[in-house]
Amino acid sequence: LSLTGTISYRMAIPIIMGQNIGTCVTALLSSIGVNKNAKRVNVVHMSFNIIGTVVCLAVFYGLDALIHFRFVDKSISAVEIAAVHSIFNIVTTLILLPFSGQLVKLAKKLIHDSKEAEEAVLLDKRLIATPPLAVSQCREKTVEMAQNAKEALHEALRAIFDYSDKAVLSVEEKEQLLDEMEDQLSTFLLELSAVSLTDEDSRTVTELLHTISDFERISDHAINMIEIAREMERESRSFSDSARADFSTLFAALTEITGLTERAFANNDTELALNVEPLEEVIDDLTAAIRDKHIDRLRKGECSPELGVYLSDLLINCERVSDHCSNIAVSIIQIAKSSMRSHVYLNELKAQRSEQFIGAYNSYHEKYRLSAIHNS
Repeated sequence: LSLTGTISYRMAIPIIMGQNIGTCVTALLSSIGVNKNAKRVNVVHMSFNIIGTVVCLAVFYGLDALIHFRFVDKSISAVEIAAVHSIFNIVTTLILLPFSGQLVKLAKKLIHDSKEAEEAVLLDKRLIATPPLAVSQCREKTVEMAQNAKEALHEALRAIFDYSDKAVLSVEEKEQLLDEMEDQLSTFLLELSAVSLTDEDSRTVTELLHTISDFERISDHAINMIEIAREMERESRSFSDSARADFSTLFAALTEITGLTERAFANNDTELALNVEPLEEVIDDLTAAIRDKHIDRLRKGECSPELGVYLSDLLINCERVSDHCSNIAVSIIQIAKSSMRSHVYLNELKAQRSEQFIGAYNSYHEKYRLSAIHNS
């Protein structure tokens, strides 16, 4: 219409400002089904445009009534419409910038917190309409799970010999987060698997469904370990020097396998993943050797049965963590081979004992060798 020359400034200015309010409708529609913070952002957006429109129109018509602007009855061009729109946004920003805190308070008052804590929304269900994007987002969230699981376990291992309430709280928070992430991701992935996917996306969804439970279980074992550390601290108990040395070696191997697994998954690196299973077997050997040494100490009366319970529980959790790392590594390798027969592959891998496997196993076996000293 501006090209016809029939639109004046007096007609265009209210329309331009009204359009700014109209754009809020799209934002309002997009806020349906999102969390409270997203809704509050929309409230701030609406408040900004409505307040800005009211103030600018009041000032404009007030000054026009006093001064009688000569240009208001002139026709407005497309460039001038864009200029008016830009001036409106700049002026509104300058006016409301000092009151940003008040806008936030208004948003919190209108969208108030419920009595029950709101569960964080990890993934927007609307992403399912775009499967490739949804799969990509799911993988990003699973990588986040991998990082949190690794960190939780490493903190738990450190707490065995260097206990702190801060470490307990941190591990508990990470485990709770991973529980919530697994629940939401599992539900989302199951819904996603029901839609039409490419072969590659379908394999990725299957891989993620396998791995998220393994990452969550690693955090569960971290909780078990931190509970052992807390109980030992409460009972003022500690392992013998020999047992501490053995666990230091085992924990170093466990730290490496979880870090290796996390990096292999995050980078989708099959070469790194191939090193996980040999290290998992070394960890199995370590736990068996530590049990044998503990039995020997018990026979000699160098270790109490009570500490033996803690030692046994720790070893079980260490074995389980390495097993979950092995499961994840196999999933990474299998997705690259376009197959998900993980148990078949794992059995074949152990049976074949390739040169690469044997070389990696021997290297890790040499790296994580227990002390030959049996006494305390």
